[in-house]
Amino acid sequence: MVQLWIAVVIGIAALALGSLVGFIIRKKIGESKIGSAEAEAKRILNESSKNAEARKKEILLEAKEETLRLRNETERELKERRAEVTRMERRLNQKEENLDKKTENLERKTEQLEEKLKANDALKEKINETLAAHLNKLEEISGYTAEQAKSELISRVESEARHEMAQKLDELETQFKEEADTKARNLLSLAIQRCAADHVTESTISVVQLPNEEMKGRIIGREGRNIQKLETLTGVELIIDDTPEAITVSGFDPVRREVARLALEKLIADGRIHPARIEEMVEKSKREVDAVIKQAGERATFDVNVHGIHPDLIKLLGRLRYRTSYGQNVLQHSIEVAWLAGLMADELGLDGTLARRAGLLHDIGKAFPQDMEGSHVELGVQAAKKYKESAEVVHAIEAHHNDVEPKTIIAVLIQAADAVSAARPGARREDMENYIKRLQKLEEIAVGFQGVDKAFAIQAGREIRVMVKPEIVNDAGMKLIAREMAKKIEEEVKYPGQIKLNLIRETRAVDYAK
Repeated sequence: MVQLWIAVVIGIAALALGSLVGFIIRKKIGESKIGSAEAEAKRILNESSKNAEARKKEILLEAKEETLRLRNETERELKERRAEVTRMERRLNQKEENLDKKTENLERKTEQLEEKLKANDALKEKINETLAAHLNKLEEISGYTAEQAKSELISRVESEARHEMAQKLDELETQFKEEADTKARNLLSLAIQRCAADHVTESTISVVQLPNEEMKGRIIGREGRNIQKLETLTGVELIIDDTPEAITVSGFDPVRREVARLALEKLIADGRIHPARIEEMVEKSKREVDAVIKQAGERATFDVNVHGIHPDLIKLLGRLRYRTSYGQNVLQHSIEVAWLAGLMADELGLDGTLARRAGLLHDIGKAFPQDMEGSHVELGVQAAKKYKESAEVVHAIEAHHNDVEPKTIIAVLIQAADAVSAARPGARREDMENYIKRLQKLEEIAVGFQGVDKAFAIQAGREIRVMVKPEIVNDAGMKLIAREMAKKIEEEVKYPGQIKLNLIRETRAVDYAK
């Protein structure tokens, strides 16, 4: 037990000794670390102090440089400001000097003006005195007082004012008349717009469609007898070229061309194409065209509301459907002239129906064939007299181109309406008229030779087909006629290129077996 306690005491003492030794050792170690930390802290403080001193010097140096820069800039700005102030002071001094000079000049002028005003006042007083003396003398001489003279002057002014007023009224009246003329022209233009008709220029060719290419050979016929027969009867030329399934009918006369076109279409539809059948179809087509002509004439009279015209005159009117003048359709032109003349006659309080009748018939002479002698005016007058038209209508037809002096207002209205219809934009083309006249001239030259029966200008005037009378001209004489005809055409007609003269002499023998 004692040993146990001794062991316990020894253990406790050993434990206490160990703890004491450990404590002493730890204290030594802590004191060593604290000493190292203090040394490190001192070193850090020394370095920081050195760095702070160096940084302080750098900052001071930068501050000095910035201060120097600002000082330089400030001095430069001050110099510029001083220079600017110096310039402004100089300019102000100059302006002040100029103002002083102007003030002196103004004062001098003011003094001169005051002197002139004083002189003017004196002159004015002198003038008033002289005027009063003159007025007194005038009153003594004239025997009028100032009031009486004033009244006399007023009366004279009133008289002059009345005269000027009369002149002004004349000017206003003339102006009103001009304005009235302008309004009348506006009304006339409105009337033209209301009744303006469409003018169609007839083409010089027509195209006939074929069912197949084989039909071309049938139309030409054996040795060309079918096509020659058709061309001879109609006076046109059939152009058969590479155009697929089509034949062109060429000729400047639209009646002939229409007859040929209708006959060709009938032959194609019938299928039997030979000379006898061609003659039959051509005659039938002519009758159909005649019916169309009659219908066109009746339609024209209905359109312009004119009745009681002779049937033969109606047919002549219908023929105008196939006539053109300077590219203007003559029938449509006649209808337009009728309406224009009728409208103007109604505005003037005249017989509008009579004016429309004269306007419709004024170009009736153009419906006659070209080989008839006389101008279209002469032919129209003859036709109107023949079919018992009134004297006013006959005179209007005769005077519409100033062949005679117009004696009635209706005749003057027809002239005006004809000029308006012909001159309005788009109504006519001179090139077409010259072309047609050239073709007509060629036919007239050919027909003028003895022994010539008919002549047709075809191929747009590049060829003339002439039918001679076989009982008068023999085969040898045809060459002589052709040569003389060519010379006359060269002398009288201007044309491009060359013209072919094709003379044909045909003898027929007709009999019937019974």
